[in-house]
Amino acid sequence: MPISPSSRASTLSTNLTSILTRISSALPQPSSPAPRLVAVSKLKPANDILALHSPPHSHLHFGENYQQELLEKSKLLPREIRWHFIGALQTNKCKPLAEQIPNLWCVEAVDAAKKADQLQKGREALCQLEPDYRDIPLRVFVQVNTSGEEEKSGVEPEAAAVLCRHIREKCPRLRLQGLMTIGALARSRGVAEGKENEDFFTLKQVRDQVAKELGVKEEELELSMGMSEDFESAIRCGSDEVRVGSSIFGERPAKKDAQIKDDVDQGKG
Repeated sequence: MPISPSSRASTLSTNLTSILTRISSALPQPSSPAPRLVAVSKLKPANDILALHSPPHSHLHFGENYQQELLEKSKLLPREIRWHFIGALQTNKCKPLAEQIPNLWCVEAVDAAKKADQLQKGREALCQLEPDYRDIPLRVFVQVNTSGEEEKSGVEPEAAAVLCRHIREKCPRLRLQGLMTIGALARSRGVAEGKENEDFFTLKQVRDQVAKELGVKEEELELSMGMSEDFESAIRCGSDEVRVGSSIFGERPAKKDAQIKDDVDQGKG
């Protein structure tokens, strides 16, 4: 499959470089490890993803919100890509999601034991079909609703440890990667200079408590928090992973207008 035209590829490269620079600038210390950058490519063509996956960036981590779109893109693009499913999960779609996409690296928004159980069944089915994946667990983040917004998914902070324990003890094909939250953007925009979104501090506190209850080190459980508008604040609060989309790929089209693959000729701009 051809990559995006040279002018588009150049724009994407410039945007990604800008985000990586901003990530480095937001680190608490110059020597601090940089968080993982998930480039959110939903509703963008596979050609764009290939442009960033190719040298010089060779970016690996890409995030998708829609299961069918992710499935189609995963069939078009190299298996070296590490896909993150970051959309809301429906229980009946968890098993096929984990079964049909071998290089699904992580599911970011697990908020119920029954969803984890279905992901476990799907990954087990995949391992039966493709034995090479038997020693590669599917990573999952437990989503925590730190803002208390009714429209947001996620377990309540006090329920996080129970779900995390279930994943670790009952889902051997899954790896509990950590905790995830989507902070309230109004809080990120409204904080005074020198302050940070309290949702990020809440997730860190929940992580610390979960680690204590599970008997693991805090650093064994990552924090996934921060998006295009607030990832720098999240990094300052200790995020191990940020999800950035529009700042890299530009504004998204309406879902009905999105194309899985652009018809372009390689090398033409």
